[in-house]
Amino acid sequence: MADDLTEQEQVRREKLPKYELLGVDPFGQKFVRSDTSATIKEKCLGKTHEELDAAQVFVSIAGRLMAVRRMGKASFFNMQDKFGTIQCYIKKDVVGDPTYELFDLADLGDIVGVYGRVMLTHTGELTVRVEKYTHLVKALRPLPDKFHGLVDVEERARRRYVDLIVNDEARRIALLRPRIIRSIQNYLDGEGFVEFETSVLQPTLGGAAARPFVTHHNTLDRDFYLRIATELPLKRLLVGGLERAYEIGRLFRNEGMDSKHNPEFTTVEAYQAYGDIVDMQNLAENLIRKAALDAVGTTLLPWGEKVIDVGAPFKKIHMVDLIKEVTGIDFWVPMTFEEAEKIAKTHEIHLEKHENSVGYVINEFFEKYCEKTIVQPTFVFGHPLEISPLAKKSKDARFTERFELFIDGSEYANAFTELNNPIDQQERFNSQLMAKALGDAEASEMDVDFVEALEYGMPPAGGIGIGIDRLVMLLTNTHSIREVILFPCMRDR
Repeated sequence: MADDLTEQEQVRREKLPKYELLGVDPFGQKFVRSDTSATIKEKCLGKTHEELDAAQVFVSIAGRLMAVRRMGKASFFNMQDKFGTIQCYIKKDVVGDPTYELFDLADLGDIVGVYGRVMLTHTGELTVRVEKYTHLVKALRPLPDKFHGLVDVEERARRRYVDLIVNDEARRIALLRPRIIRSIQNYLDGEGFVEFETSVLQPTLGGAAARPFVTHHNTLDRDFYLRIATELPLKRLLVGGLERAYEIGRLFRNEGMDSKHNPEFTTVEAYQAYGDIVDMQNLAENLIRKAALDAVGTTLLPWGEKVIDVGAPFKKIHMVDLIKEVTGIDFWVPMTFEEAEKIAKTHEIHLEKHENSVGYVINEFFEKYCEKTIVQPTFVFGHPLEISPLAKKSKDARFTERFELFIDGSEYANAFTELNNPIDQQERFNSQLMAKALGDAEASEMDVDFVEALEYGMPPAGGIGIGIDRLVMLLTNTHSIREVILFPCMRDR
């Protein structure tokens, strides 16, 4: 181990016995704080030298050493806590020789506590004049260089704990995410929804089209899936009479990783008895607008070189109309699968073996030619029946009462007027089993218990799922999902 240490790491370890000689535990003890860098600034910013001297503001704070400027018998240093940094000034003749000797052992990254009086320097910087200095924790590894340090995206994600220390933007995103989630909870609670928790381990694959993670339960001696959606358990709650239910929870999909996808991610799903997709459109629009105002104070969101306006009414367009608008092809015209397949081939669209109906062709056209054309928030509705096994049929039975919310080519929400006909639902599950037999690894399984639940009667309902990670990306102007998940899934070094 020692042979692998850098020179700085070795020097820091060699200091440990010196702390012990001074009677100091190099890895600390409890420290009582009266303030943070934020509360000190709130109390004292704007005050003159004279006002601060008269006020005699004494504080006790703790944090990490981020900069030290030594000047013999006096030094300045910057401490960083959760809220930011504050400058401190320590003098040997104030704290005494033993304490100043202890301070001389300090390295950048060490965690320390100080007690002292707040003052202004000659340059007007708010500073704590240290009267008591406490070593708390020795950092055995040096922080990355301030200017050339932790900049590799992969390494920042692997060592998020370091990223949070040295990267103000990483801390901003980390602290903004829970504010966004709290805004979502407050909105839904205010609309009469109740937050529930459902099982992560599920015996049957369903609720979405996705490849699952499979795990084995030893006691029951059977395989379970890590859930790919919270939909079916929450709809069971509607059957039980709970009427407005939602869950913010982790989902798991055994699929690829890129700037928009992580195998483990977070959604909010909400279900409203006696509602439909119109209610879900209103919910999505109002929820996102409120989250933007609560988190960043504006509905005009910088997004790269674009500005996304979540304050204006969201556009609504049928999938078939959008395809016609973009490509000129009219799928309203009735046609056989063979005719649709021929059109697909002339437009370089590849169909899988299970994609053997017109609805699949329509969806492939939308994904290839239309998604990327959408910039401002747009509800695309009217998805084909074949790709919507849990949504109610439209009056035109080829399509369903379903929408997806797209912003700048990415999906942010998926919603249905929920299918509550148990006979129709069983037929849809059977169609999914046929698709699975033809090689569709993302097809759902037959959920007998869910069909049985519907047979007791589920109220007419609207339901929606919103991707929280992508919403956080939008609200923080961040273009990689790894930046908004604290500890994303990573490939080996």
